[in-house]
Amino acid sequence: MIVLGIILLVVGLVTGIGILWTIGVILLVIGCILWILGSVGHAVGGRRHYW
Repeated sequence: MIVLGIILLVVGLVTGIGILWTIGVILLVIGCILWILGSVGHAVGGRRHYW
């Protein structure tokens, strides 16, 4: 999810499409939150860790 967010950020920035940039930021933030929750030991989506 983090990688997809970064890709959408770059594509949105290069092409000037604002909605891609916004979706990229949202995916990046959600991916980072899930990564942090998984790394501190909370089960995320039934998993003990989230890649």
